[in-house]
Amino acid sequence: MLESIITFFGTGLIYTLYFMNATALFWLPPVLLAVFGRLWVLYIRRQFILSRKRVLLEIKLPKDTYKSPLAMEIILGALHLPIREGNKFIKYIKGGSYPWFSLEMISIEGNVRFFIWAEEDFRTLIENQIYGQYPAAEVTEAVDYTRHVPYGQEGSEWKLFGSNMKLTKADPYPIKTYVDYGLDKDPKEEYKIDPITSVIEYLGSLGKGEQAWIQILICATRETEKSVFGIFGTERSWQKEGVKLVEEIQEEHKKKNGPEKEGVFPPMTAMSKGETEKIAAIERSVGKLGFDTGIRVIYLGKGDAFNGSSIPGLMGAFKQYGSNGLNGFKPVNATTFDYPWQDYKNTRMNKKKATLFNAYCARGYFHPPYSRKPFVLNTEELATIFHFPGSVAETPTFERIESRKGEPPSNLPF
Repeated sequence: MLESIITFFGTGLIYTLYFMNATALFWLPPVLLAVFGRLWVLYIRRQFILSRKRVLLEIKLPKDTYKSPLAMEIILGALHLPIREGNKFIKYIKGGSYPWFSLEMISIEGNVRFFIWAEEDFRTLIENQIYGQYPAAEVTEAVDYTRHVPYGQEGSEWKLFGSNMKLTKADPYPIKTYVDYGLDKDPKEEYKIDPITSVIEYLGSLGKGEQAWIQILICATRETEKSVFGIFGTERSWQKEGVKLVEEIQEEHKKKNGPEKEGVFPPMTAMSKGETEKIAAIERSVGKLGFDTGIRVIYLGKGDAFNGSSIPGLMGAFKQYGSNGLNGFKPVNATTFDYPWQDYKNTRMNKKKATLFNAYCARGYFHPPYSRKPFVLNTEELATIFHFPGSVAETPTFERIESRKGEPPSNLPF
């Protein structure tokens, strides 16, 4: 019996190989073209990315900042730049790709700071947008703070814990935004409930030898995605996915409540408040500009300063943006394992930590070697998790300036 089975499969394999060889003229060229095209795009895009000079901008705020997160939403809208891929010559010959930005909130021994990392070509755009919304702010080029932490180097005392973040539901479901907290109405400072203040408080609570880094990488989302030259391609549309989710909610409602009654119009009136609110939230979400997004969080401690009790605060920094009915954040690929036998002598953990640290320092997420699958957040959601808090954030170590250094008037006599 066993010999018959082996003979059967062996004969089948021989015929399969014979068929593939006989038809290679038809299937081999497209396969080689797809593989070559993919490798070429990876190579030329890498060269293009390496040729771009980057800059890290630090934003310092005055003591009296009363702007709603809507101001940051306007700034982020200006960074939605779906450029350098529409022209096939630029995309496939020059290696052009959408520009991406890194929004960063960090704490160095309790000193809280805000940064935006970008290509130098977009520095003027960022500065103009920030000064337009926050005239008293101060934007300066900063030395990359990651260079001062020699993690992983021989003799280094630094210890690390980190994680990526992902959404708990499909992208079109929105998180709890500043609109839900009533900040779009610009209430008086004493009545504001700003979700970012808990993040600032956590960052400001770290002590000597401790650091925490929060990195939010954004790139204008591609409404459709296909593989090289459209061969074996797949299509993805964040907005179409939102429309499909709305249709699924409506269909689910019909199944629960049976066929619509004659004379009842409109059918939506029969829906529960939760269902209608969910549909309205999805429609509002996909109606705004979307960004492919990746989020990383890292906690670092030097020697004995590494405090495991500081990790839950970092992992919970995004809890206030979640809701049971809509979306939220959860950690993924954290630098830990559930059971000791999953990682003999911490080999996998050390590799995971090194990869996460290097990816953070390189601000890589959307391209190899640090590419990961992004999720989509719109400008309202991003402005909620990254904006400059008002005086409601009274963390003593949150550095502010008295006022922006004034520029000399342009009409001075010679």
